Amino acid sequence: MTPEAPSPTGPLVLGIETSCDETAAAVVGRDADGGARILSNVVLSQIDEHAAFGGVVPEIAARAHAEAIGGIVRAALDEAGVSLREIGAVAATVGPGLVGGLIVGATAAKAIARPLGLPFIAVNHLEGHALTPRLTDGLAYPYLLLLVSGGHTQILLVEGLGAYERWGTTIDDALGEAFDKTAKLLELPHPGGPSVERLADGGDPHRFPLPRPLRGEKRLDFSFSGLKTAVRQTAEANAPLEPQDVADLCAAFQRAASESVADRLALALARFRDRFPDLADPALAVAGGVAANGEIRRALAALSERTGVRLVSPPHALCTDNAAMIAYAGLERLEAGERDASSAPVRPRWPLDATAAPLIGFGKRGAKA
Repeated sequence: MTPEAPSPTGPLVLGIETSCDETAAAVVGRDADGGARILSNVVLSQIDEHAAFGGVVPEIAARAHAEAIGGIVRAALDEAGVSLREIGAVAATVGPGLVGGLIVGATAAKAIARPLGLPFIAVNHLEGHALTPRLTDGLAYPYLLLLVSGGHTQILLVEGLGAYERWGTTIDDALGEAFDKTAKLLELPHPGGPSVERLADGGDPHRFPLPRPLRGEKRLDFSFSGLKTAVRQTAEANAPLEPQDVADLCAAFQRAASESVADRLALALARFRDRFPDLADPALAVAGGVAANGEIRRALAALSERTGVRLVSPPHALCTDNAAMIAYAGLERLEAGERDASSAPVRPRWPLDATAAPLIGFGKRGAKA
């Protein structure tokens, strides 16, 4: 810890995240005023290992996690300026995600916790995202959450720790998956989302008319498969594509996606207001890797201003997969008196709202949610 930084109060939690293609470890505690404090947050990306395949290869990811996890944990402790003897609990993502990676992270966390007699906290990766606005902004319960990532697109009511209601989800592709597939169709480099956004900055979003799936419908679900198909049909109709054609298609796709998201959320915010009419400071939080997209953030900011609801959007580094959010979720659960057995299994599929019925046509990766 830096000399000028006051020592954190209460227990420190070491968090480990290995659910997909980032190997991450972090240390999180609380300041004297009770606010959360990130002492370290180390993330090792595997983008280079998977780039040639156009997506994440589970076997390669698991092997890379196993090779890196020890060094990443040591780096997180060093950056925090603490030793394992100063850690009060160890939290790890145990689901949902790629089973090989989950096993690596959970096994490492248990191997650290058990010999030291430390509590082990099994964390739902989606809960890490859901609680990130409390980590970064101290956001009070309840709040509405848009969770958008490569495998998940959901609208959730976050009413308390462990109290989540899924109000809407994707009936086919998750939004991040739609970005990735659009990028692959247009032969853009992996990861697809940033590639689409980068080219969209130089494109005309009005040139190619694309659909806004489910716009105007009363249900709060999302659909992006039809939008993705429309991009493919437009690309085929205009082949061979010039660089400006690709940029315009990226811009049109991104605009259609952001307007679709805003349309769904406008209905969700009206429902949230009806549910909590006396809430003094209603808030919409956004989390997940796709939440880093500038076009989507601008659409949500405009919606927030129009509806009078505060928008809470964590920094980019805490929107993508990271271990600080896992450590913080572990901290909240530790403070609530929760502990997990060292026999706690990994769960490749683990819905945040266990009462929500799965939808017919739910996307392959989205089915984890």
